[in-house]
Amino acid sequence: MNMMMTPMPAGMQALADFDHARTSSSPQVRLEEVRQRAQALHERMMAEPEVLFYRSFNLIRAPYPTYYAFSGVFAHRGFKFPLIHLFNKLFVVQYRDHDKVLRTLMLSPTDHEANRETPFFKRLAQGVPRSLINVVAPQYNTVEGALAECGITPDQVDYISYDHLHTHDVRKWLGSNGKPSYFPKAKLLVHRQEWASTQALLPIQADWYCPHGIDGIAPDRVITFEGSLSLGPGLALVHTPGHTEGNHSMAARVPDGIRVTSENGVGVDAYEPLNSRINAVRRYAQHTGVEVILNGNTLEGSNDQYISMVLEKTLAGRSANPDYPNCATSSERTPFWAFPGDVASHLFGEAHFGQVQRQVK
Repeated sequence: MNMMMTPMPAGMQALADFDHARTSSSPQVRLEEVRQRAQALHERMMAEPEVLFYRSFNLIRAPYPTYYAFSGVFAHRGFKFPLIHLFNKLFVVQYRDHDKVLRTLMLSPTDHEANRETPFFKRLAQGVPRSLINVVAPQYNTVEGALAECGITPDQVDYISYDHLHTHDVRKWLGSNGKPSYFPKAKLLVHRQEWASTQALLPIQADWYCPHGIDGIAPDRVITFEGSLSLGPGLALVHTPGHTEGNHSMAARVPDGIRVTSENGVGVDAYEPLNSRINAVRRYAQHTGVEVILNGNTLEGSNDQYISMVLEKTLAGRSANPDYPNCATSSERTPFWAFPGDVASHLFGEAHFGQVQRQVK
C-alpha cells in the first residue's frame, strides 16, 4: 500500500512535549523525564478550554484472557477467572481546532462483524454456537446507533482514530476499492509507525490484527502523524508506544479534569494496582513495586509501555474517585454475571459532557 498519505490539515499542530524524552540509555531516567513532562502537560491542559462535547458508549462485551489483561500478575499462581470481560467503548468528541473550526472526532468506531475475523478471537470462538457467542459477547450498541443518539449525521464526522489498530477493520467507515464509506468525509488519524506496522506485520503481531482490515483504502482518507498531535485546545493524541510501536492515547479536557484513553491498560486496576480490590493484583504490586500493570497480549515494547502508562496516569491526574487516575480505557474490565465474585475497583462506564454543536454555514 502506498505510504504517501494526506498531509496534516490546517487546524492541527504538532505536540512537541515528549520529543526526545526517551533518548537516555537508563530506563529510570527515561521514566522520570516522561513523568515530569506529563505533569507539565497536565497543568497546561487544565488551563485550556474543555472540549465542546464528549460522550462515551458501551458497544460490546468481549472475553479476554486474564493472563494478558494483567501481564505478570498470574505467572506464579493459578487463575480464579481465566477470562475477564472487557467492555469495548466508542468515544464521540466535538471540539474547535486551532483555527477555531468545529470538528467531530470518533475514537474507536468498531465494526463488530468484520472484526470477528481477527485470528486470535476467531480461534477463541471456534466451536462455540453463534447463539452462545451472543450470550458471552453481547452487543449493547452500534456505531450507527450511538451516532444517532448524539444527533450527529455521518457526514458531520471529520476524523476517526484508534489508539492502535488491533482487531479493527476500518473499510466500512472509510470505503475501500471503490466501495462507498459510511463516513463520507472522515479521515483516519493514525500514527505513522502504526500504519507502517499494519502493512508489514510479524506473526506475533498479525494474530491481533484483522486481515485485510485496511486494504483498498484511498490514501487521501488517511492522515499519518509523527510524535504527538494537538487537535485543538483541550484535545490531543499523545504517542504512547509499547503496546504497539505506534500506539497513541487521546487526552481530552472535560469537566472532571483530563480523561486519557487507550488500551495500554484494561481499567483502573492496571493504572493504580496498589489500590486494586483484586487481591492478586494488589499483592503483585506490593511485592514488585510496579506502578502500572501492562495489557500484555503483544508486548512490542514492555519498557516503553510501562513508561507510557505512567505518562497517561500523570497526564490524567486523579479521577472523581481519588484512589484512581482519570484513565478511561477504550476497553474497560467490568464484572460479568458468568464470573461471580469478580470485583470492580472503579468503573468509568458511559460518560456524557456538554452538548452537540451544529456547524454554522
